Amino acid sequence: MRRNSPGLALGAAVATLLGGLTAATAAAVPAAPTPASPTGDHAALGLDKNEKLVQRAVVTDADGTTHVRYDRTWNGLRVVGGDLVVEKSKAGKVSDVAFNAGHRAVGARTTKPSLERSAALAAGEKRSAAKNEKSDGELVVWAGSGTPRLAYDVLTTGVKEDQTPSRLHTIVDADSGKVITSWDEIVHGTGNSMYSGTVTLHTTRNGSSWELRDSRNNHTTDMNGSSNRALTGTLFTDADDVWGDGSPSNRQTAGVDAQYGAEMTYDYYDTVLGRAGIWDNGTGARSRVHFGNAYNNAFWDGTQMTYGDGRGNTHPLTSLDVAAHEMSHGVTENTADLIYSGEAGGLNEATSDIFGTAVEFYAENSTDRGDYLIGEKIDINGNGTPLRYMDKPSKDGRSQDCWTTGTKNLDPHYSSGPLNHWFYLASEGSGAKTVNGVAYDSPTCNGSSVTGTGRAAVEQIWYRTLATKLTSTSTYAAARDGAIASAKELYGEGSQECTAVAAAFSAINVAAGSESCGSDGGGGGGGGDPEPPAGGNLLQNPGFESGATVWTGSSGPITNNTGRPARTGSWKMWLGGNGRTTTETEQQTVTIPSTATSAVLTFYVRVDTSERTTTRAYDTMRPQVVVGGSTTTLATYSNLDATNGYVKKSYDLTAYKGSSVTVRFLLDEDVSLQTSFVVDDTALTVS
Repeated sequence: MRRNSPGLALGAAVATLLGGLTAATAAAVPAAPTPASPTGDHAALGLDKNEKLVQRAVVTDADGTTHVRYDRTWNGLRVVGGDLVVEKSKAGKVSDVAFNAGHRAVGARTTKPSLERSAALAAGEKRSAAKNEKSDGELVVWAGSGTPRLAYDVLTTGVKEDQTPSRLHTIVDADSGKVITSWDEIVHGTGNSMYSGTVTLHTTRNGSSWELRDSRNNHTTDMNGSSNRALTGTLFTDADDVWGDGSPSNRQTAGVDAQYGAEMTYDYYDTVLGRAGIWDNGTGARSRVHFGNAYNNAFWDGTQMTYGDGRGNTHPLTSLDVAAHEMSHGVTENTADLIYSGEAGGLNEATSDIFGTAVEFYAENSTDRGDYLIGEKIDINGNGTPLRYMDKPSKDGRSQDCWTTGTKNLDPHYSSGPLNHWFYLASEGSGAKTVNGVAYDSPTCNGSSVTGTGRAAVEQIWYRTLATKLTSTSTYAAARDGAIASAKELYGEGSQECTAVAAAFSAINVAAGSESCGSDGGGGGGGGDPEPPAGGNLLQNPGFESGATVWTGSSGPITNNTGRPARTGSWKMWLGGNGRTTTETEQQTVTIPSTATSAVLTFYVRVDTSERTTTRAYDTMRPQVVVGGSTTTLATYSNLDATNGYVKKSYDLTAYKGSSVTVRFLLDEDVSLQTSFVVDDTALTVS
């Protein structure tokens, strides 16, 4: 549902049972794409006969282009850092390949280690800061950096002093015994709870009681103070479907916040980014609350989110931005799988900050309004300051504003700074600005002035980069190239969106690489110039930036709601997206001069859908012209026309010169499963 915002603040939570909900698919495609073929791709890439491709994930664009993510083995050994992404046309032809660390070949010098396995295990145990350690080592090929070589992947498990579980990977050179790198599977952040207010939860009835579980299996359990990672906890149940009372002494309250955060984050990924949950299969995730004793942290462990009760067991770490942050670690793990070390670790952590921020804006919570501050509610510093700042990350005293050669050596929570800074600059621009009552003043590292392109577009660009461009050990340089490529695919070469993305990377000291925005206005997404023609445009408020004025019709479609991105600016005409029987219209009347030699109607349209069919049009949008009571439909767009970005449409109206013409957009949506038709940058140009 696109324009229905939940009521928020943290008192008692009124839960509403919704039956028959179905998760949306990731994308609607016009026809079945050519299936991924590891054997065929192996041959097309010219890989060594000792290598084997192991398919991990496939992302399919609306035009049938596929992005196939593979892991590799070599002589039967798992290759760590050998992952790659193959882009193929609908016909199955390989058009591009992103090799992790640039390694096309991942063969090692030998399969026989010089180092004893016991020595490798000892190195891993020494690296770990956990108690009650248990180590295991696997002989692998390391290809994440430098020359591919034989190594041990030592997995050391245990529990850190702060009660956080640890699954530490230590890569040990199987020849020299030197530690190459290490990272922990358990990724964590910090937050608070009791700030989301009275919320609507989608619970499930089971006999005479209710379960804190929605139809997608997002569910919340009580760990009752246990820090046993193997336990799932006890599912919250309630007799009257009224949960918690807003206080930490009521055990349900933390569960309310965690469940709300999981549901809102799922909804954001589903409706805004077209991803059906963490695993993109329509399945929700478990949230565990009341973990440990005064445990002042939260984490994602590969299967679930877990939250402690904070200082004195009175500050559960279940705030909305924290829940979205932790759940987003799961999305990263199931897309680019960025390791939590080096520059990749910073990209991983910043991705969770980016989408945690995005969800906070998406929720439109009147109590916890969207902002570019991380953990602003928790008072972790004891003086009311937030945990992290996206507009100027160095304000926390530890994070970097700008990328340097030393970024890779920082803890991921601080090497995330440059990408957080990039997200703010690309979205809002540099200099002083106030958003939702919060004042920001973002500098640049190169002294430039950056004009933002709007947060909604940057969210789309970064998600596409994560899902189709990055690999497990990607760097900031790879992130820049990937984001520019994604911007061109979504919005076109020379687009304002691409320009802002590139300028923001330059502004955090990430130099230009192999990708540039170009200037011919061709290719990808919407293509064309970033603004409609200025001279001769008869339409007023053509980009809707003046709000719901001039255009007449239904209440609601002309909006700056961030649930769907505007092509330029913040406002657009968002028709549909309701998931129920709806008819909507917006129209404007103009007169085409009798002296006109040509009159052309143009607009940009973006279509996304939750319909699964590839053959039947359930939801439609029709651009029309009405002249003298006679209506002409120029085209019919439907759920079958889903796109990943804006597409420009043009219609010749020269035949109507000398007439008063009503330009109308008509939406008809059926009983279930939303389709959104977003129109922006309209023009009726005469010459």
